[in-house]
Formats: sequence, C-alpha cells, structure tokens
Amino acid sequence: MTPRPRAARSLLMLALLTLVLAAPAAAQPAGTMTWGVHVTLATRWLDTSETESEITPFMILYGLHDALVKPMPGNLNAPCLAESWTVSKDGRVWEFVLRKGVKFHNGEVVTAEDVKFSFERYKGGAAALFRERVREVQVVDPGRIRFVLKEPWPDFMTFYGTSASGAAYVVPKKYVEKVGDDGFRKAPIGAGPYKFVSFQPGVELVLEAFEGYWRKVPHVKRLVIRGIPDESTRAAALKRGDVDVVYYLNGPIADDVRRTPGLTLAATRTNGVLWVEFPEQWDPKSPWADRRVRLAASLAIDRQAINEAESLGFSGPTGNIVPRHQEFALPIDPHPYDPKKAKALLAEAGFPNGFDAGEFTPYPPYTSMGEAIVNYLGAVGIKTRMRTMERASFLSAWRDKKLRGVFVGATGSAGNASTRIEPFATSRGINAYGVLPDVEGTFQRQLQEMDRKKREELLHQIQRLLADRVVFAPIWENGFIRAYGPRVEEAGLSLIQAFPYSGPLEDVKLKKP
Repeated sequence: MTPRPRAARSLLMLALLTLVLAAPAAAQPAGTMTWGVHVTLATRWLDTSETESEITPFMILYGLHDALVKPMPGNLNAPCLAESWTVSKDGRVWEFVLRKGVKFHNGEVVTAEDVKFSFERYKGGAAALFRERVREVQVVDPGRIRFVLKEPWPDFMTFYGTSASGAAYVVPKKYVEKVGDDGFRKAPIGAGPYKFVSFQPGVELVLEAFEGYWRKVPHVKRLVIRGIPDESTRAAALKRGDVDVVYYLNGPIADDVRRTPGLTLAATRTNGVLWVEFPEQWDPKSPWADRRVRLAASLAIDRQAINEAESLGFSGPTGNIVPRHQEFALPIDPHPYDPKKAKALLAEAGFPNGFDAGEFTPYPPYTSMGEAIVNYLGAVGIKTRMRTMERASFLSAWRDKKLRGVFVGATGSAGNASTRIEPFATSRGINAYGVLPDVEGTFQRQLQEMDRKKREELLHQIQRLLADRVVFAPIWENGFIRAYGPRVEEAGLSLIQAFPYSGPLEDVKLKKP
C-alpha cells in the first residue's frame, strides 16, 4: 500500500530527524590553555602594521589575525585568506584569489579592499623594500587583488608570504578607519582563529575561540598568554600547573624541567640566529672600526661552552647570521675559541691592555648568555658593563639606532638568505647601523637575478663578505627550548617548520577531563 503524501512527508521528516540525532555533534571549543612566555607583551604586537623582521610578534599574530599566505604545517607559503595565486610570465604581476565568505571577528567579509589597505598601511621591517619594488596594488574585484611590481622580483613571495615581514596579514579597513590606529590596538579585530577579549600591556593577553574561522573551529575555548620574563618563575608556574606551556628555558632550569614527571621538554632548531653586533664599527674613531678588534672579540667567545651551559647543547654554533636550512644559505663555521690569538690581535691593533667598550646589552631575555660573553670579552681585555632591557624596549632602541657599545642581535623570521640579510646589512635595513658598499651593490644585483644559480652565487658572495669583514660575530643557530604540562594533548610546538612557538593555534588541544 502506497503511503499518502502527508504520511510520506511525515515519514521523511522522522527519518531526517533520526539521522540528525544519531550524527555526532560537532566538537565545541572547551577549556582554557595558558602560556607563560619569555617576554613582556608589547601593545604593538596586536597590530599587524608594525611587524618587525623578527619572530616574536607572530606568537600573537597566529591567533588574532590571518594572512593571505603564511607558513603552515608542511608548507612555508600556505594559502590562507587567499585560496590561490598566479604570477605573470614576466614575473611582474601577482594576482591572488581570496577565499570566499571569510569573515573578520566583527562579521565583515574579508575583501580585496582590506588587503590593499593592510598592505599600504604596513610600516614594519620590510616596508622600505616593498615601497621600492611594488608599483601599485590593484583591487580587481572584491575577491581578487593584484600586486604590480616595478620589475621582476624573485623574492616577492618570500618577503610577503612568510614571517620575513608580516605584510600579508589583513585587518578590516572600515573598522581601522573608524577607530584609528590607537583604537585598533585597544580593541583589535582580526580574521584569525581567536578573537580579542582583553589585554594588560606587558602582562597578559586573553583570546577566545572564533567559531567562524574558515579553516576549522579551534579546539580550545580560551587562550591566555602571560608575560613571565623571569625564567625560574616561568618554570615554577609550569610545575604548579598555573600555565600549560612555557617558552625559553635554559641550562639547569631546563634540565630540571626535563627530569620532572608530567612535564615534557620540547627543543627545536629554529630560524633564529644570535650574534654579537658592533654598532660603533662604522665610526672611524672607534676601536671597533678595526677588523682585528672585531675578530679578537669573536675569537674570545667559547660558543660551544655557552651552548652546553645555556641550551643543553641544542643550539648550533655558526659563523653566519643566515641559518643553514634557509634557501641560499652558505654554511660558515664559527671562529674557534682562541683567547691567545684574540689578545695578540688586540695588541697588534694598538690595544695591548685592552680597552673599555662601554655597555653590553644582551638580547632579551638571553641575559645569562650575555653574562657569559661579557666574561669572555673581559678575559682578553675588552671591558664592558652589562645593561639589560625588556624585549619591546630593546627592539625599539635597535630600530631607532639607540643601542651603543656592544649588543647581541637576533632574529627568527622565516625566508631565505636575501630576506635575512636585508634588515641587518643593507641601506634599506631597518636594523642596519651601516653598510658595506660591496654588500650593497651585490645585494641589489641579486634582487634582479632570475637565474637561481647565479643568484645563489651572489648571495654567497655577500655572506662571505660579511664573514670576512667580521661585520657580525655570530654565536649560534638557536636551539629554542619549550616545555608543556600534563593537561596538554597537542602543544603545537612542532607543527610549523622552524617556528619556535605554538602554532597553528587552532590546532592546539587539551586532554579530555
């Protein structure tokens, strides 16, 4: 007997309802995950426009904001807000197709106008280079954006689509224009997996899951990022269960955490390189203007001893500011530890009794590394006085060329040899105190070179020049030590290649209670 139409509809509705009830409910974000980070949290890190050529702001950007393209698991140029892109045959035009329906946290759809606005608003580490090489940004339609270059630029995506700049991160144009830059930093709105809840400058940032995130619904409901600059305090907070993940542990404290039941140590070799910087080498009246003095300082440092003491041997001593795994890197061995030769070079340069080199500022929070270097320099007669700063102030002083004496420089941004050299050793470099003419000319030529082998040789020439002239005294490729506690199922500490922090943050996970 055939059911009547009304009865048939009732049966169909009943069947559909049964299927819905039987289907597993979509997992909802749950719980709070807390980080104890090694720096004081800077307000400007909530905004994409001032992203320096260093990695620290990205611990926040990966939560609050999103980019057209960014490093993700298995892909250093992963499509994110852009689902695809093309480049013209002459290499001058890059066109991106935006992912449809992606929204900011305020419900506005991400459009090409937002992309153009965000790029033109960017004034961070690579801003001068973009201004020099990008002719214009064209909004083709709400879902397509076009970058027109003045000439072919093989590194466009390396700068734009990685942490070499942060310029690909997108903020809502209408909202920023409404509230202004200061208002945006007080209540930022992004397109990332987590939305802003509250911020105590220097102390704590609270984010909450954005369930409308295009990639996936985050696993954890609330993220709390606390600035705990003191290493022993961070480790104690992890042991007590006050925080779930900590960044940057060293020496005896790291070893103690490694031996503590329930805690997991997770070290990784990152993009980070630390080096001794001689800002006064560009002053002809300074002792540092003499290559022999800079070489003496480098020979005075026992890198491997510091490595064993500070990072449990996880770091890799190096003679280059470009990490070995990056494209176009030239592997350069570090100077050997040779205090006898260091003293001889100082005497040859006219300083048989050494000299007073003024202040020595370590890269925050690598204070104990700085103390070790100060002692090694003092042992050969280079006398310095330790000066410590918190991270945001240090970076501002470096950018504004206010750091004097000697200091430790560092960066952990992604990219290649060109993107690594540009901020620190070229005329457009935001952190460069001076420039070697040979480096500048060769750098300009490699930017135009489309033949990969020829370009590699030019970049190798630059790296040899910087090493031969001892412009920097590289210390090591950083072995960054992190740790997490027993509540954590996935800390996200090894998902993105060479990324030192948890990410992607929508992938972090707590164990079920």
